[in-house]
Amino acid sequence: QVQLVESGGGLVQPGGSLRLSCVASGDIFSLYTMGWFRQAAAESEREMVASITRDGTTDYLGSLKGRFTISRNTAKNTMYLQLTNLKPEDTAVYYCNAVPPRDSFWGQGTPVTVSS
Repeated sequence: QVQLVESGGGLVQPGGSLRLSCVASGDIFSLYTMGWFRQAAAESEREMVASITRDGTTDYLGSLKGRFTISRNTAKNTMYLQLTNLKPEDTAVYYCNAVPPRDSFWGQGTPVTVSS
């Protein structure tokens, strides 16, 4: 049973930065392409904002390229998302999951609020 636990979110002013973490219960990074997703509102769909393949190739939602950076530490079974120059429209709950996402992998997410 894969468990993913996200953390690192919070309230930040526009222009600020955060680093999100996703800790996996086992070594899943060698098995799956992984991604960070966000959901702006409960009724909205989750969108993928960044992904990293098993060999470390990264990709980003076009509008976020240059502001968000995905990385991982396989020894710690942890994936990260560095958020910089945050904007109010980045406010959302952020989740990690495999790509494509598995229903059973969804965690609780970590909320990010960008507001002055």
